[in-house]
Amino acid sequence: MHKITLLIHCVDQPNIIASVTTFMASNDGNIVYIDQHVDREQNIFFMRLECEFASNSFSLEKFKHLFNSELAEKFQLKWKIYSAERKPKMALFVSKYDHCLYDILGRYNSGELFLEIPFILSNHLDLKPIADSFNIPFYHVPVTKATKHEAEQEQLNLLETHQVDFIVLARYMQIVSETLIDKYPNKIINIHHSFLPAFVGAKPYHSAYKRGVKIIGSTSHYITEELDAGPIIEQDVAHVSHTFSIKDLIAKGRDLEKIVLSNAIKLHANRKVMVYNNKTIVFS
Repeated sequence: MHKITLLIHCVDQPNIIASVTTFMASNDGNIVYIDQHVDREQNIFFMRLECEFASNSFSLEKFKHLFNSELAEKFQLKWKIYSAERKPKMALFVSKYDHCLYDILGRYNSGELFLEIPFILSNHLDLKPIADSFNIPFYHVPVTKATKHEAEQEQLNLLETHQVDFIVLARYMQIVSETLIDKYPNKIINIHHSFLPAFVGAKPYHSAYKRGVKIIGSTSHYITEELDAGPIIEQDVAHVSHTFSIKDLIAKGRDLEKIVLSNAIKLHANRKVMVYNNKTIVFS
């Protein structure tokens, strides 16, 4: 059994769904999931489809060629087809905070995440014992103002050597450069320790505490050159009250960060996120 995931977007027009489903059927495919969305303001059609093929002679490359020539060119589709058998490779970038790292590795170790983690990279050595305990290679790449370019080249070499598909910044406290962003567009996931865009900065919980907020939140998004302004993948909030101390807010916030980041990782790894004009379409 071979299973593929198809993601497409194009200008909205008649007969796209019918044509795609007919194509799958004519190639002995069995559609097990299909969802679509039309952005009326931009007149763009989006679709996510999962299809199974029982034939042992199924060829993914041949299928891609047929799909392109028979459908993609006709409808001017932007499309990607993924094999469900292949796990994407995710690199983890961390600094000193360990709560997100522990959560991700725990889920990974239990088989909850459909992916591979070829390595963990950090600008500090503090979290190396955690990587060692999970038997995942750890690379220490210090970053200073004087060595930032060299560090970036080392990062790029590691990512290319390990054939990494996407990167997760699990509280990596460095600004990622334009070079890395261009190399991995919409493939670098960050967790922001507040509900964007409110209370940004180094001490969001302190600011929230002073304002007496009743809700705190966390945001996971793809990074762009504009800081904390990339397409949002997942968000969540928690209700708090005047009885919460700063310590309580931080603890609750870290719980949210773990949940929001792990959910964003799952959505990306399972190819359920599409990005168009800095906005995400997230399929169920």
